[in-house]
Amino acid sequence: MATQLQEKFSVSNPDHAWGIVSDVSKLVPCVPGAKVISAEGPTTAKAEIKVDMGSMAMTFSGPVEIVEQDDGSKRAVIKAQAKEAGGQSNADGTVTITIGGDGGTVDATANVSGKAASMGEGTVQAVLQQLVKQFTGNLAKA
Repeated sequence: MATQLQEKFSVSNPDHAWGIVSDVSKLVPCVPGAKVISAEGPTTAKAEIKVDMGSMAMTFSGPVEIVEQDDGSKRAVIKAQAKEAGGQSNADGTVTITIGGDGGTVDATANVSGKAASMGEGTVQAVLQQLVKQFTGNLAKA
């Protein structure tokens, strides 16, 4: 099941925010429930995220990588692939974060399959929307 999201946000210091976006070890902890398990440099890490999906709590883990980065335009494309700890669900996505002026945008596409997708498109969309909103709030405060 593919889901697309877009969120605009404000930042008080665009250069500081870009410093977070361009380093996965700083970026991942801005996502609610997420942590870096191991980093292989500023652009690649293995991460884990705990998500409440309806009545189910799920833990996903997998690689996160900044696949495109343009310091001039403050634009980064991040790809993530994750499997649920029990192996019954998969989630992968592409997130494009652009910072300019006193704000930025997050454009995300997520594909969820397995048990997580069985919760229904509305639930998956609501959970992902909440994650993106909290992420942009955390990024603005970081």
